[in-house]
Amino acid sequence: MRRVGEVVRTAQRLAVVRVPADAEQPPSIGSRVVDESLNDVGRVVDVFGPVERPYAAVTPDDGVALPPLVGAPLYSR
Repeated sequence: MRRVGEVVRTAQRLAVVRVPADAEQPPSIGSRVVDESLNDVGRVVDVFGPVERPYAAVTPDDGVALPPLVGAPLYSR
């Protein structure tokens, strides 16, 4: 499991995740994303922003509430 980053905000039914500066590479588009309890959250649908510290957009699975995820770390499988 690899850390994707921390959810910094929600926008247009997406979780915007800040990728850590020490990440070797950003998450792959299509990667499954889970929370700390290993509950499925959704999939990475886009990686954008500066190359040095990009953001990842995660579309949530059905039934996943986005507001409680703000500030939470997410991981890829």
